[in-house]
Amino acid sequence: MDKDTGRVPSGQDRLASLDFFRGLTMFMLVGESTGLYELLRSPTLNGTLFSAIGWQLDHHPWNGLRCWDLVQPFFMFIVGVAMPFSIGKRWERGDSWRQTFRHALGRSALLLFFGWALYCIGPGHLTFELWNVLAQLSFTYLVAFLMMRKSTRAQLGLTFVLLIVTELLYRLWPVAGFNQPFVPDHNFGSWVDLRIMRTLDSDHWVAFNAVPTTAHTMWGVLAGQVLKSARRPGRKIRPLVIPGLIGVVIATP
Repeated sequence: MDKDTGRVPSGQDRLASLDFFRGLTMFMLVGESTGLYELLRSPTLNGTLFSAIGWQLDHHPWNGLRCWDLVQPFFMFIVGVAMPFSIGKRWERGDSWRQTFRHALGRSALLLFFGWALYCIGPGHLTFELWNVLAQLSFTYLVAFLMMRKSTRAQLGLTFVLLIVTELLYRLWPVAGFNQPFVPDHNFGSWVDLRIMRTLDSDHWVAFNAVPTTAHTMWGVLAGQVLKSARRPGRKIRPLVIPGLIGVVIATP
């Protein structure tokens, strides 16, 4: 704090790790927009480390996972981590739950609007497509907000319910032509898109992804609550690292 003015320097109350994570994610997007990753995937570099990196920075065609497939979950998680700090600050200064709910509802509406409007730019006419990150965040952000004051067990429980329900819907959906969970454009998510938007995404994204990816935002909230707590640094790291390692082990084929 400045002794003369009594003001806190602008960067002092920021979470440096979150700023770094957000910056790294944006830097990855900048590299993609410049065409750098496409150059790394050039046939002339086949068999090199550069080529391996380049392919990790491209979406897997369908049935696998590459580093680039994590960018969307990164955004969801980052938003969740920031929520205990931004919304928590409103509660600490005396804002009521009703006031912060109106704020969250308004932000969700704006995210949905911009997510919809962005898809009208390319075709040059009005469309109704809800596949991008902003549109999906409008749902995940609001659900995460509504659960913020619940216990850790309740928040974690809901995330697993969302994932299990999604898995069951994809595997057990009985409608002919859309009962093949691992076939692009022939699964439950595609059926929902055709009912809502009357069209399918060429890259096989589905709007229903907003439901399972809500878990990413809510896990971010839980991480943010740990980081915001008064625990010692070591006691903050353990509940973040251990679940992460468990997840990696479970996901490793």
